Amino acid sequence: MAGEINEGSVPPYYREVHEAIRCRTDERVQVEVFQRLLDRTDLQKAALGQIAEHVDSTGGFLSKLSLYKALALIALAQQGKQPSPKLLENCIQELPKPQLGEPKDLGTLRMQATPDDPLTVAHSLDKLLVRDCVQVELIPEKKGLFLKHVEYQVTSQHHKISVYRRYSDFDVFHELLVQRFAYRMVPALPPKRMLKGVLTSISEREFIEGRRRALGRFLNLVARHPFSSDDELVKIFLAFNGSDVQIKLRDAYKRMGDEFITNRIATQAKEYLPTDIQNQFSASRELIRNIHNSFQKLRDRAEKMAERSKENATDLLMFGRELSTLGSDASSIPPLASSQSTWATLRKSLKGLSVEFALLSDKAAQQGRREEDDVVEKLNFFLDLLQSYRDLCERHEKGVLHEHQRALQKYSVMKRQMMSATAQSKEQVSVEQLESRIVQQENAIQTMELRNYFSLFCLHQETQLIFTYLPMTYHILGAFVKSQVQGHTEMGEVWNDLQPKLGFLFSNNGIQPPY
Repeated sequence: MAGEINEGSVPPYYREVHEAIRCRTDERVQVEVFQRLLDRTDLQKAALGQIAEHVDSTGGFLSKLSLYKALALIALAQQGKQPSPKLLENCIQELPKPQLGEPKDLGTLRMQATPDDPLTVAHSLDKLLVRDCVQVELIPEKKGLFLKHVEYQVTSQHHKISVYRRYSDFDVFHELLVQRFAYRMVPALPPKRMLKGVLTSISEREFIEGRRRALGRFLNLVARHPFSSDDELVKIFLAFNGSDVQIKLRDAYKRMGDEFITNRIATQAKEYLPTDIQNQFSASRELIRNIHNSFQKLRDRAEKMAERSKENATDLLMFGRELSTLGSDASSIPPLASSQSTWATLRKSLKGLSVEFALLSDKAAQQGRREEDDVVEKLNFFLDLLQSYRDLCERHEKGVLHEHQRALQKYSVMKRQMMSATAQSKEQVSVEQLESRIVQQENAIQTMELRNYFSLFCLHQETQLIFTYLPMTYHILGAFVKSQVQGHTEMGEVWNDLQPKLGFLFSNNGIQPPY
């Protein structure tokens, strides 16, 4: 086809350049590495832009043929020609050689870029947070006169669509995520109903609102996870608009299986693990456990502060109402006090102060909502992530490691049975059956060992992800300080407005203000 480069006709230099800068595990080239290669050419910015425009990339990588095309376009631009696919057609049989230096020296470009070691999680917090933003809103659905169940409107900024989901849809989605990504962090779902028999001070409405928030945090953590966010299960849940989403999800999982089956390096994971992986895992797990405990205490304190702001709002409102009640009292003043008492005129003035106290109450309520939405919610988001890491560690130990140990024990029993059968010269059929079972068990153990290494590989990546999220501490503290500054400023303005009104009230009644 015209304009297409045939791999068999590329010059050796092209192959050497590709070999120098490609990923270690496959033939692709990272876009970051290719950009460094372009910078090395000293071409004008306009020419570099044209080259980049004509070179295709997918998921942050160039294919081998895309790189070959780019090398040809670079060579044309270095010759002072227009780097266009049309001009490239004229030299497709004899591709020009770009001036990039010795291929062996280009390997440093790969070292300078983001490491292509698949064990490394090369994501910043900012990049994770902008992967998607999912909103979950409550839509009560009525059947007859009674509220039967709750529906949620789920809106994904990335997929640019709103879909409707019930809790049962979330439940199936979560179940399949844990099966598909057993070696990754999968946040827990909030409970479907309030636990019966458990003493609680929250109302059903508060429970439903708390569950809505928790479902939103769950989806945002999943939609921002670098290894699961692009999975078909996630895409179906966030973007499929049909009524049979649960069937769609189950069918998708049946086609794919778990991540060990679909991950291209799952069986090679051992090659990338550091020799002290177990020590690193133990140390990281202990550190993250301590961080989790501290953040739980921070969240508890933040919740109390938000609750106090709400209580303050109620107290201020009631304080103003009591003043209004005093001011509305029409009882006559007794003669013995009426001649010198200013109470008759003073109490009429008190009624007007309830307006200021209602405003103060409103500001305090707003402060409580800010603390809840901006501070407590961010802390809960991070705590959900930390808890999912601890759950993952338990799955690793109680799941993969436990199954591996049981398989080894079973294998040991079979070997002893085989030795006993051979020594006692049992029937050939019985011996052959034991041999067959031993071979099957050996294969099972080998698979479990590979899964164990892949589980450690994923744990290493998930641990990196936790540390990538730790700078959220700055976001949380920033939100906390901002909410306090805004709250105290707004409350201060109302108090300052109230002070001269009180002074006027006292002076009109012949009373010296106490300030």
